[in-house]
Amino acid sequence: MSDSNPSKPLRIGIVVGEVSGDTLGAALIRSFKAQCIDAEFEGIGGPQMIAEDFNSLYPMETLSVMGLVEVLKHLKELFAVRDGLLAHWQEKPIDLFIGIDAPDFNLRVAKSIKDLKLPTKTVHYVSPSVWAWRQKRVFNIKYACDLVLCLFPFEVDFYQKYDVPAVFVGHPLAKSLPLETDTLAAKQQLNLDPEQRYIALLPGSRSGEIERLLPVMLDSVAFMQQKNDGTANSSTDFHYLIPAINANRAKQIHALLSSQAKSIQDHITVIDNQSSESNIGRLVMSASDAIVLASGTATLEALLLHKPMVVVYKLHWLTYFIALLMVKIPHYSLPNIIAKKALVKELIQSDATAQNIYQELQQLLTTGKGDEQIQELLGLHRLLTSDDSIQDPAKAIVGEFGLD
Repeated sequence: MSDSNPSKPLRIGIVVGEVSGDTLGAALIRSFKAQCIDAEFEGIGGPQMIAEDFNSLYPMETLSVMGLVEVLKHLKELFAVRDGLLAHWQEKPIDLFIGIDAPDFNLRVAKSIKDLKLPTKTVHYVSPSVWAWRQKRVFNIKYACDLVLCLFPFEVDFYQKYDVPAVFVGHPLAKSLPLETDTLAAKQQLNLDPEQRYIALLPGSRSGEIERLLPVMLDSVAFMQQKNDGTANSSTDFHYLIPAINANRAKQIHALLSSQAKSIQDHITVIDNQSSESNIGRLVMSASDAIVLASGTATLEALLLHKPMVVVYKLHWLTYFIALLMVKIPHYSLPNIIAKKALVKELIQSDATAQNIYQELQQLLTTGKGDEQIQELLGLHRLLTSDDSIQDPAKAIVGEFGLD
């Protein structure tokens, strides 16, 4: 650590790039406070972290860019933000830097801290999928990071092969969400009809994801309406819910929805986020009978809520082509990666069609497949909370660097 005056608060820099990181960052700040660590926090964060007295130097959405090709379009802005952070921390040094997810950005910041020989310990929270693709990144991580906090136990095993300090901290949601999801309570909280059945559509929290994925999800609703055969178990008996994480995403969702026929719009409700906790997606999933969602961290929440799901994803064609050359594992979504099998359907790129989404939903909702999936997801939830090696992330950091 730096030779700062012990009477002064510890200066901790944290950078997150999306809602899930904001959730982890807020929980981490609360954990530091619970341990009576005198600290001030700054960097890039969202509303949940800001509610914990975090000083965000840039808007979190600045980093909400995903995909190799997509990032290139914003490269100048991203470099400017990185350089701005480093200049600020050269002038006002931090004792500890914690990059939460957003590995392409945060690992570059951590590397720059090492290159500049700043008196700062570096932590990366949420291991990048280095075990899945671009495995040579582990050598950059070893140089840039003094500690990696892993959400899953198999990640620690990977890092140990390369002598990278790593700790299994689990996922806070796995520990906080109950093993029984109260669907009725979620409906009541959202002022929904308790008797109505719902399907959640979650195209993601980033603008690019919504642009690519929401149209095909809306087309699937139209497809379901066309296929309505009047049977009691038909998926057309459902109403559809789309969570909007903020005003910008709500505006984008409504714009895409406006191009649909009124008969489709009448079956869809957009639900705005009204809480600084940014948990509207989780609430909508909790209130639903099934979920169609983007591949990403939301699939872990769906797993922990034990909801039947269909995972979809589309990338820029060049990004997808490059990814195919690099991916080393057979599955994309977290439920399948954790289960080590094709537990949930993954509709990726050209497979992400309205007809395929419809067919999989019909399987989940009208056969025993959905119930079987629920039981397997419940088993995975138990697995993620029963491991004795799970450590609290703030305690792991405090112990590693002797902050207590």
